[in-house]
Amino acid sequence: MKNYTITVNGTVYEVCVEEGAGAAVAAAPVAAAAPKKAAPKKAAAPAGAQGDVKIVSPMPGKILKTNLSAGAAVKKGDVVLVLEAMKMENEIVAPQDGTLASVNVTVGQSVEAGEVLATMN
Repeated sequence: MKNYTITVNGTVYEVCVEEGAGAAVAAAPVAAAAPKKAAPKKAAAPAGAQGDVKIVSPMPGKILKTNLSAGAAVKKGDVVLVLEAMKMENEIVAPQDGTLASVNVTVGQSVEAGEVLATMN
């Protein structure tokens, strides 16, 4: 048997794989160890640059494009960034009029549902 550590969507699993003699073997269910959370990778915004209104990810995905940068004036409905999830591009928009205080993600970064993508005042 070989032991492996596998990470799936930021959750770490310990798995045991039995080596076979080339024949297909039906695997018996194995009691899974409690999953350990991997440390999330986040781009930290400068201290004091966070705004009062948080723009969060509605689903897990990957950042394809950031349309605006910190300090930009935005109106309700303006596209702040584009998130790819399940091979679809989702526009993440400003929830209200204001100024973008910070953009907490970078292009190519994977994000989880509920993660703060940007903040605004």
